[in-house]
Amino acid sequence: MTVVPKSVSTGVPRRASVMIAASTLVLSGCAGAAGHRMADLADAEHAAASCGHPRQPIPTQLRDWHPVERAMGRIGMMTNGIVFRVPLPRRDLKVKADGVAIQASFALNGDAAFSRYCDGTMLMGDLVVTDAELPRATEELQEVGFTQTAIHKHLPQSTPSIWWMHFMAEGDPVSLGRRLKAVIDVTGTPYIGNPTPPPGAHPLDLNQKAIDQALGRKGKADGRMYEYFLPRSETVLSHGHVLPPEIGVNTVIKVQGLGGGRAAINGDLLTTAPEVNRVLALLVKNGIRPIEVHNHMLDDNPRIFFVHYWAIGDAVTLATKLRPALDATNLKPQTAPDSSNSAHDQGENGSGSSASASPSIPADSSDSDSGGSMGSMGSMESRGSKGPMGS
Repeated sequence: MTVVPKSVSTGVPRRASVMIAASTLVLSGCAGAAGHRMADLADAEHAAASCGHPRQPIPTQLRDWHPVERAMGRIGMMTNGIVFRVPLPRRDLKVKADGVAIQASFALNGDAAFSRYCDGTMLMGDLVVTDAELPRATEELQEVGFTQTAIHKHLPQSTPSIWWMHFMAEGDPVSLGRRLKAVIDVTGTPYIGNPTPPPGAHPLDLNQKAIDQALGRKGKADGRMYEYFLPRSETVLSHGHVLPPEIGVNTVIKVQGLGGGRAAINGDLLTTAPEVNRVLALLVKNGIRPIEVHNHMLDDNPRIFFVHYWAIGDAVTLATKLRPALDATNLKPQTAPDSSNSAHDQGENGSGSSASASPSIPADSSDSDSGGSMGSMGSMESRGSKGPMGS
């Protein structure tokens, strides 16, 4: 009988030791996307063994995300104690669509949204990129191992041409932040200080009360915008994880005032398959232009289709025309409007507190960047006097 020698140090058969060593070399040599995805998958599978189903997001506090802020070199904010968001506005771009100068907070805001679960951290977000930046950003997203879930437009033909790149990833939050920074760095996305200017910094020339009445919902002023973030009634899952609306599953309505009561409206209506064509028909019937119909996720349940739209006109009239399409979707009933909710907040609709910039990053209140493509009707945790960048 042939006896297989054993390793002196471990007691493991030498053949097995060779196989383990070879596997280790292969794993350590898996550069870029493959290596990141294998590591993320292994971590998630290990943690998932003790998790229930479906997996619920875990409440966190702003200080829990300071290491991510340091990894990204950017300041974020909390929404409803569940989602940590880092706005990624393109204030550097001068974009026009249908003759309208587009504000960053209206339709040029990217976002990175983090949520903690029992089996790790989920990151969902989007980047706003130019034609020239698109190939390199796509390459870098793949290189860092993120799942790219959509490439599309939110605006009618614009100058310059602008694209939105959606992505998802799971794993260690600091690693996710560091890898996302590598992607952001190949674009022109500028660094900002305080993403949320103080209330009243930019007077809004819109009849907010009349717009609320026309839509039957309560919005909020956010910098130069008036906006709504409206969750659906049903729970949305992604590979067994409950997605909080704040991570990017809200219907979005943004109104940019143009003066004299006129406005441009832009956003996306979240629909299920049976709702899509009814919503499109109502938009077209009422003179609101559909721009895109697409998904932002690959395995959501129920399957969610984002119907992006655009129109210019009298703000209250536009809200009246948008209302039938909005009502054709299964939105969660909104509670009675509370005057306290009209104060400026976190960004994707919130309460009344505002974030203060880290002292090590200059504040810039030229425009609000708190409301990107994701958001919620919820409260925002205010940053204390100490910023995370030097702590």
